[in-house]
Amino acid sequence: MTYSSAAIWAIIVLLGIGTFLIRFSFLGLIGDRKLPAWVLRHLRYTPVAVLPGLCAPLVIWPEATGGQPDAARMTAAAATLLAGYFTKNFMAAAGSGAVVLVVMLYFFG
Repeated sequence: MTYSSAAIWAIIVLLGIGTFLIRFSFLGLIGDRKLPAWVLRHLRYTPVAVLPGLCAPLVIWPEATGGQPDAARMTAAAATLLAGYFTKNFMAAAGSGAVVLVVMLYFFG
């Protein structure tokens, strides 16, 4: 499916307006008010919910393999999860996942 230049720019502008409105709802409308404790407690989990949503499609359906799952990426994801669980350190988890991915791609191509 191909889009015209006007359609692409319309999509970009509409997504930009939507993103602005989502952010403005927190920063502009209620930015100077104290939020209830239950809202703050739930907002702590936003990054934990967003990161897997961004990474999971790249692990399960990688473009490099034509959308087919492969052992290298699944093993790297498992190593990342295990390192993150045991160390509670993002850099250790990301580093171990990257090392495992490079090693697995070297051996399995």
